[in-house]
Amino acid sequence: MPVDPDAPVAVAALREQRLAPNGSKLVLVEWTIPGASSDSPEWVAPVHIHHDDDEAWYVLEGSLRVRIGQEEHDVAAGGAVIGPRGIPHTFCNPDPAPARYILVMSDRTSALLDDLHSGRRLDPAELRDLYATYGCELLG
Repeated sequence: MPVDPDAPVAVAALREQRLAPNGSKLVLVEWTIPGASSDSPEWVAPVHIHHDDDEAWYVLEGSLRVRIGQEEHDVAAGGAVIGPRGIPHTFCNPDPAPARYILVMSDRTSALLDDLHSGRRLDPAELRDLYATYGCELLG
């Protein structure tokens, strides 16, 4: 599909907000994860697979630990990692200081996160169904 040179361009300061122009399939969100309170940091998301969508993290401050498949990657500020589609993944902040990062994702993954953060309580079967609705598989 050709690029429309007259299409609107979205430009925004990302600090704690989302950049997702209408019609775009790409979403950028800046988030902060509190520091770990023990030697065993909590994973932010359950291990899951996006069957059709890649995901990427760019660390602005602090560090993230990203598990992709069986490997864990410690990513310091200024570093990035991509979670390819079809590979199980999750992430956490292993350090006591907060971590600030940009999450690069598809509009479908962004919609899944909106549903997950809606405040409704889901039992495990409902959670699995919700992930499946967005082309994902919850593992474990």
